[in-house]
Amino acid sequence: MGDVLAGFHAAWEFESDSVLIRYERGIRTPKLLQVLGERRIPLEAVAGVTLTPGRRGTVVLRMEPRPGADPLMEAAAGQLKESGDPYRLVLPAERDVLAEYYAEEVRARLTASGPAERYLVAAPEVPLQFKAYDGKASFDGRTVRFRWFWTGASTAKWKAGDQSFAVAGLSGVEWRSPELFEGYLRLLRRDAAEAQPASPDQDPAAVVFGLGYGAVHESLPFAAAVLAAVRQAQPVPAVPAAVRRDPADIAERIRHLGELHRAGLVTDEEFSVKKAELLAEL
Repeated sequence: MGDVLAGFHAAWEFESDSVLIRYERGIRTPKLLQVLGERRIPLEAVAGVTLTPGRRGTVVLRMEPRPGADPLMEAAAGQLKESGDPYRLVLPAERDVLAEYYAEEVRARLTASGPAERYLVAAPEVPLQFKAYDGKASFDGRTVRFRWFWTGASTAKWKAGDQSFAVAGLSGVEWRSPELFEGYLRLLRRDAAEAQPASPDQDPAAVVFGLGYGAVHESLPFAAAVLAAVRQAQPVPAVPAAVRRDPADIAERIRHLGELHRAGLVTDEEFSVKKAELLAEL
């Protein structure tokens, strides 16, 4: 397609296999969208497209991402407000016909549905860092580090000391929005010797948010980048190699099968099927 549809806070450029979204940097644009800057959404990552009435004379064009296709949305786990949803494009109501045209064009190109087996949308680029209430979190693509603040960290965290977590030792990330009560970012360890403390305030593998700390636009891209790195580092299950038979053994079994066939103990059809099975084992 190659056409551009501009709305409030963003413009969508429709291409044959993806939608390139560019977010504005104006003061009215939600900070999360400003930080994201630009995202390319492959159509294979999209489950559907909707066009619905919005508020105050607007319409909303929205792509529905497939579960598991976007690390940002997986980390958010449904906690984003509508205004911060990177898959929404708000337009003046008089552009509804044009918006419906593009919605139909995208729908016609969708070929996949259901959960995605891998991330299809690129994760936020590293390095990333942000300040939480009790410490500073940083991520360089391989290691997550927490450096505690004496003004906010619990005694348990001070005793544990500053922390470093290799991506290979993690199984996931748990993010609770700082816009909700008791928000936090917790790293889920793959082989922890003991169960992680229930309270993030006492868990050296977690940083807690507070008023003005760990804002969504800082902590969510961080969580998404870590989540994507963890997924990429997970070992690919080994596929057992096919067992190859000794050709001499196969030949002997075919010879014996032929004797049974000539003796009338095996039908023509049974002989053909079994011989084909034996030959396939070579």
